[in-house]
Amino acid sequence: MSDVKDLVGLELEPYSMAVEKGKIKELAIAIGDDNPIYYSLEAAKDAGFEGIPVPLTFLQVIEYHGGYGFQEKMEVLKLNPVKILHGEQDYEYLGDIYAGDELHVTSKIVRADTKIGSSGGMDFVTEETRFTNQKGELVAIAKITLVHRH
Repeated sequence: MSDVKDLVGLELEPYSMAVEKGKIKELAIAIGDDNPIYYSLEAAKDAGFEGIPVPLTFLQVIEYHGGYGFQEKMEVLKLNPVKILHGEQDYEYLGDIYAGDELHVTSKIVRADTKIGSSGGMDFVTEETRFTNQKGELVAIAKITLVHRH
């Protein structure tokens, strides 16, 4: 790729994925969160939820299991995977996400810049991912900034 800015506007292949109760529990265990709302429908309802909610970083599970794998995404972006750093991650929840929901996911590159320093150059590539539920409601937006070292 001659200029990383050529990536801006690139839309990745959309996909859909069901939010599975078992994946919610797996993530809660992995991050050490023993809050019963992630394991029990009764506990979730007692806490005021309509169903078993997702932990705050669950969107990464959706992206990891439903979208491109890391290597495949790097090929699409024409970036060297051994020179990638995870620069920043941001989640904005606009609605609730529960076990049993079906999420439709779309992603595009919204920003790409190159910065040059004393040790060389780095590309900063920001991807925005939108999550829409089975009712057509936009429930979350995730942004990730990848740092690609030259």
